[in-house]
Amino acid sequence: MLKECEQHGYFRGDTCPVCGQTARFLMDDRELDHLGRIVTGILRHFPEKYGLTMEAHGWVSLPQMVRNISNQHRAYRWLRVHHIVAIAETDAKGRYEVKDDRIRATYGHTLDVDLDLPTDHIPEQLFFPVTEEEAAIVLEVGLKPSDRKKVHLSKTAADARSAGAVRTPNPVLLAVDTRKAQDGGVVIMRAGKTVFLVDAVPAEFLSRAPETPASE
Repeated sequence: MLKECEQHGYFRGDTCPVCGQTARFLMDDRELDHLGRIVTGILRHFPEKYGLTMEAHGWVSLPQMVRNISNQHRAYRWLRVHHIVAIAETDAKGRYEVKDDRIRATYGHTLDVDLDLPTDHIPEQLFFPVTEEEAAIVLEVGLKPSDRKKVHLSKTAADARSAGAVRTPNPVLLAVDTRKAQDGGVVIMRAGKTVFLVDAVPAEFLSRAPETPASE
């Protein structure tokens, strides 16, 4: 459930996590999930399906997005800009960025975009999940994008394990030595709260991460 506290802003849940008070209702879980999928699809994959033009850096007009979504989905005639802003600001993974009257996805694109994301404050080590069969190959040839335009690295081993679990129940985690990679010319960008993007990672900067319990 998505709500808005007068004092502490947007949040997901029944009561404000800061003051514990009830708040203004914005949308239920079903609407939140469905709208989130629409917004993600527009910003990562198909803005043209909603009659939207994407700028070179991935930005889309927020007011125009709201109008076009409500025009195509009669159930969302009530949709306003602040509803999309609330979805973006409360997203746990930081998948969206809102600036003035524009919005963009911070990662996950299948479109060609120049994200111009920050490259500072990169952790000394990042992680990427692979299957056992893939591990030896990737350690030999390096990491390259598959179905996306960039390689998506995770901030922690737990984040990578969670991402990899979509493909395999027991992913093997590869560690990226980011200091050596950056010194070697690899540009690493901060995207979402736990996601970092690179064009590719040469094998020389990869190693198999030590196995740790899934709870860590």
